[in-house]
Amino acid sequence: MALSEILAFAFVASLLVMSPGPNGVLIAKTVPTSGRAAGFANVAGFVTGFYLHGAMAILGISIMLVQSATAFTIVKYLGAAYLCWIGIKSLIAAWQGVESAAKVKPAVKRRTLANAYIEGLLTNALNPKVSMFYLAAFPQFITLGETTPLASFTLVAIHSLINAVWFGAMVLVMSRLTAIAQNGQFQRWLKGVTGVVFIGFGAKLATFKPNI
Repeated sequence: MALSEILAFAFVASLLVMSPGPNGVLIAKTVPTSGRAAGFANVAGFVTGFYLHGAMAILGISIMLVQSATAFTIVKYLGAAYLCWIGIKSLIAAWQGVESAAKVKPAVKRRTLANAYIEGLLTNALNPKVSMFYLAAFPQFITLGETTPLASFTLVAIHSLINAVWFGAMVLVMSRLTAIAQNGQFQRWLKGVTGVVFIGFGAKLATFKPNI
């Protein structure tokens, strides 16, 4: 796998992680009442969720490529349409301006580390944004017969590392990073970049042909 492909994947994965979503909301609820350790337990749950998504994507994509070219074509075009739709929505939001997110109220009940881990796992495992990322964008970086399972899981590890660094930093300096993430200008810039990149990847996915 070429370094350029790894860097491209890391860039798109970073946009996904940094975009406002349920993971950040959970951190904002957990840390104020349950502390840093519980926040890091949330992050550990996020990472586990990424590996679940990655394993299902790698296995599922391989099965589709081997057993049904038609099924893969359908999924490919649905994924391309989804990426372009997300990109267009992001550009519209960037053009119109994004209102600062309302402050998230912290949880009332203190979490144990086990509960915080499970919450992080379920939040990420059931996050449709992550599911569609692995269904729509991830196949572009996998070539059956050429990309080894180790290389495929390396991409998942990179995604997990980016997630751990971003949300780990949010746990450590939550007030500062929360202010940045909720800043309207930052969100407009992020959504604009996300829109352009995801439309580009949608177009690339539509013309993607697996080597089988």
